[in-house]
Amino acid sequence: MDEVAFLLRPRDGGWVIDGTVGMGGHAEALLATSGPDVRLLGLDADPEALRQAGGRLARFGERARLVHASFADLARVVVEHGVAEARAVLLDLGVSSWQLDASGRGFSFQRDEPLDMRLDPTRGETAAALVNRLPEADLARLLHEYGEERFARRIARSIVHRRPLATTGDLVAAVRAAVPRKAWPRRLHVATRTFQAVRMAVNDEPGALRRALEAGPWLLASGGRLGVIAFHSGEDRIVKQTFRTLDGAGFAALEPSPLQPGDDEVRANPRARSAKLRVLERLP
Repeated sequence: MDEVAFLLRPRDGGWVIDGTVGMGGHAEALLATSGPDVRLLGLDADPEALRQAGGRLARFGERARLVHASFADLARVVVEHGVAEARAVLLDLGVSSWQLDASGRGFSFQRDEPLDMRLDPTRGETAAALVNRLPEADLARLLHEYGEERFARRIARSIVHRRPLATTGDLVAAVRAAVPRKAWPRRLHVATRTFQAVRMAVNDEPGALRRALEAGPWLLASGGRLGVIAFHSGEDRIVKQTFRTLDGAGFAALEPSPLQPGDDEVRANPRARSAKLRVLERLP
């Protein structure tokens, strides 16, 4: 959060866009460390996250405006809210700790919950519907591409054999039955990659990121910055390739390598260990 506030907070007035406002932590830091002429437009697909962020940001009054929308729809949202350009745009990808621990939507394998996994519970297909519908070959391809799961074919076969799946416990059992015990990872739960892959597919997270990156850089004012925090190597690769394409064409990446959390931050928040922050600046 400190790095995001330092690198993205505007030095003068204007709009900041937080495309993944979540619980409002980054938004609060950006507003608190910038001047009174800075306003924030916060988007999130999760209506409950927006409710909680609204309480956290209430002290900023009209400086904070929150919208129920995915960052995939960034281009449309800014037009609807009259935001012509932004001093900064932030995308913090993936799910929040609250969604993992307390949403009850099946993002985590630690509890037996309905297999939902939708970031926006008001629309779209649930994870249960997805894994119960897809052919075995498509399931295997999904687990390999989004989860980088070496046992993708075996897990897909196990899922199909055990259908219908209704809960996170059902999915964990399918993974455990497919992966040889001696091959279970030491530092990760055996179902980590499967859960990640299914969640990304349910919410079309790579597609949403690509759409946001088509719009985000061009919303920046001169000297404005776009920051993206990725936790998945595939999504970080999309960001890296986009920044590389724009580098020298009116934009410049602040650093060739992403900023990663230090040892102290990882000890305080182990879930941050795989985070990578890349920042792109629009040149004068």
